[in-house]
Amino acid sequence: MPTIVKQAANVLDLFEFFASTGQPASLADVAEHFGWPKSSTFNLITTLAERGFLYEPRPRQGFYPTPRWLSLAQEIAHAEPLPESLQDLLRELARLSAETVWLAGSAGQHAVFLSVIESPQAIRYTAQPGKRVPMHATATGQAILSQMPDQRRAALLRHATYERFGPGTPMTASEVDGIIHESLARGWFMSASSYSQDLGGVSIPLPLNDRMLSATVAGPLFRMDTRMEETAAQMQAAIKRHFGKDYFDRHLSTLRQLP
Repeated sequence: MPTIVKQAANVLDLFEFFASTGQPASLADVAEHFGWPKSSTFNLITTLAERGFLYEPRPRQGFYPTPRWLSLAQEIAHAEPLPESLQDLLRELARLSAETVWLAGSAGQHAVFLSVIESPQAIRYTAQPGKRVPMHATATGQAILSQMPDQRRAALLRHATYERFGPGTPMTASEVDGIIHESLARGWFMSASSYSQDLGGVSIPLPLNDRMLSATVAGPLFRMDTRMEETAAQMQAAIKRHFGKDYFDRHLSTLRQLP
């Protein structure tokens, strides 16, 4: 398992706290919520305030993040944005499937969600950008792994932590390799309670401009179970509409193209 830097984790936890509450919080509020020592909480909040990331909207009524966070996030996103064509694809997949859809990329041993559109249905898979799932244990991650050179994929799988999440979770590197080869031959990657219980998903590898991405449609298994092949065909067709009929021939010739 990677080492977690506690100070960095505390900063991220603090801003997720502000995002969830939507209101200023005092030092005592923060310390009580997280169970942190008041001295450590004081040092963290003071540092962030001095760097311009926190301010006091009203005197003695608590701290709140400044717009500097938004400015930095926008600058980062503008420097390496997701192409609008990918967002258009995501919107079409959401419309066609009426399920939750997302684009994901690689982040070490995990796939990280880059853009998400949640299903409008009452019973749905809920996710947000930034969510991480194990690369080896999910259709999303396996679709990304399929794009890696053999040596890089082997190294990643050799260091993966094989934990049983559900009845379909692969437990060895060779099992993951087998799933990847079977999925490429089938034309799509699937998950059925492999990671999230009672969740069914279909993923398609989506290499683009040297990025290794995947697109996924997922929902409750009772809805997805009998629709996976149909969903995969819709996804491949949509990708060809947005990126060209020869997209898979140019970028992923090992993936079987569905009629």
